[in-house]
Amino acid sequence: MTITKEQLIAELNKDLANELSAIIQYLTYAAKCSGPYRPQLSTFFSDEIEDEKMHASYLANKVAALGGEPTTVPSEVKPAKTNKEMLENVLEAELKAVESYKERAKQADEFGDKALSLYMEDMVKDESEHAEETRRLLTDWPV
Repeated sequence: MTITKEQLIAELNKDLANELSAIIQYLTYAAKCSGPYRPQLSTFFSDEIEDEKMHASYLANKVAALGGEPTTVPSEVKPAKTNKEMLENVLEAELKAVESYKERAKQADEFGDKALSLYMEDMVKDESEHAEETRRLLTDWPV
């Protein structure tokens, strides 16, 4: 079954809401992290914001180009009290994004938008790299 333009817009808006949430998540976690790893974690979280902003900008522009109204409402940001919880939440969000963008790439192909499909594959790459780096930070994390 081929995805309709309206369905694609709705899915892209969900992705946009998740990217807006990621920006808030990284911004908040950069401010909240503490302890001996604070300088490294704050930099790690802060550095991810620009990538997420680029993703959000692309998605908003694509929704508008398809005739939709880009969402301004982020999805929920999971609260975290510890650095480890922050990293675990980030990993979960990045893995979710990878799966969403893989699906969106398929849907874009079905819809006939090769440029969107290719961009989604690039976003899969970006989010996979973010997930790998986060997973490495969690390796051997002290309890």
